[in-house]
Amino acid sequence: MSDALKRERRGAVLTLTLNRPTLHNAFDAGLIAELTLALDAAGDDPQIRAVVLAGEGASFSAGADMQWMRGMAAAGEEENRQDALALARLMRTLDELPKPTLARVHGAAFGGGVGLVACCDIAIASTSARFGLTESRLGLLPAVISPYVIEAIGPRQARRWFATGEHFDAETALRIGLVHQLVEPERIDEAVQRQLGLLDKAGPIAAATAKQLVRRVAQGPDRDALDHDNAALIARLRVSAEGQEGLGAFLDKRAPHWVTQD
Repeated sequence: MSDALKRERRGAVLTLTLNRPTLHNAFDAGLIAELTLALDAAGDDPQIRAVVLAGEGASFSAGADMQWMRGMAAAGEEENRQDALALARLMRTLDELPKPTLARVHGAAFGGGVGLVACCDIAIASTSARFGLTESRLGLLPAVISPYVIEAIGPRQARRWFATGEHFDAETALRIGLVHQLVEPERIDEAVQRQLGLLDKAGPIAAATAKQLVRRVAQGPDRDALDHDNAALIARLRVSAEGQEGLGAFLDKRAPHWVTQD
């Protein structure tokens, strides 16, 4: 267990806080594994009724740690596929956790950070929060998180934000369905506590199984096949010429060769 993830238990609520503030809580293989294990444990704990996901410092999560991505850019396609499957397992574990989950979003939520938000049952964001599915700027795609983001914002919105990689503000995140509520920064903890109070009033089994009902009614696709297909896609993109150029340009702080406008 490292310092990259903080755990705080208050009564029946577990708060998991990404704790890499100097890196805007970007995640690497270690944090992905640690967060997955913490969620698995929470799912098995009958005393926990709700899980809050938060970020320490200025941001919720800026997505992937670029030093980690540098290492993966130098790895082979199979290693990248296994790495992507680990991220897929984290997202699916959060999405299917048999407890209500709540994202407390402030600052930046980019890339995989948006995936974490989309996987939570309830998302409350600060009015100053910023979002972005920026992978296309690196010659990549948000493939692993795509089932959850598309479920949250819909195919039409996803086609725009996946392709452009542009940032969007909290008002846009609310409008397209990524978050449920916006509050002023100083009121975000109050809003989180209000939602936890509402969950506390609900029957524990009913609240915990609500997402299962929604998923069953929605009749989603074969999730195992989807995880493997998406992991294979991102692995191919990471080791492709375009993916290597995009990641290299980002790390070198230059524009990739395909950029034709200032």
